[in-house]
Amino acid sequence: MIWLARHGQTAYNHDRRFQGRGPVPLNDTGREQARELAQLAAQMQWGALWCSPLERALETATIVGEAIGLHAVPDPRFAETDTGDWTDRLFEDVIAEDPHGFEGFATGRVDFRFPGGESFEEHQQRALAGIDDVRAGPQPSLVVCHGGTMRLILTHYRRDETLRAQPLANASLVELGP
Repeated sequence: MIWLARHGQTAYNHDRRFQGRGPVPLNDTGREQARELAQLAAQMQWGALWCSPLERALETATIVGEAIGLHAVPDPRFAETDTGDWTDRLFEDVIAEDPHGFEGFATGRVDFRFPGGESFEEHQQRALAGIDDVRAGPQPSLVVCHGGTMRLILTHYRRDETLRAQPLANASLVELGP
């Protein structure tokens, strides 16, 4: 059984700013959310803990790992989409400059590619390869990653394209399944 968790809140989440693969740490709210996620995770037995190597996910996974007695295994395949030229930019600024492009991002269009960055299809393929390796290891497993990564994985496994645009709260925990 595999579970997915989103990292806690960052200042970029709060400000509605593209973080991409930037070194963005959790804010105080995010650390509290990570502690709450850790308490929830501690109610279950885990065989493995994986995470994105990006600072916000690694910090969340470290807090969770302390509560469940496991060290997180960082895997770059679970990193957020490379947001390219949009990295560090506010959503509202991108909407004003490129409303059609932002719509592709917001709806999770399969053909969407961040200008100067990665496509959702490329992101999904690397994340799914990571899930294959998680599935081959000890179970149940918890993967701490990003909202975009989670949506792309869930879209594939649940065969529901509407999930591409669904919001996922910071520090949410979602069962992927066997």
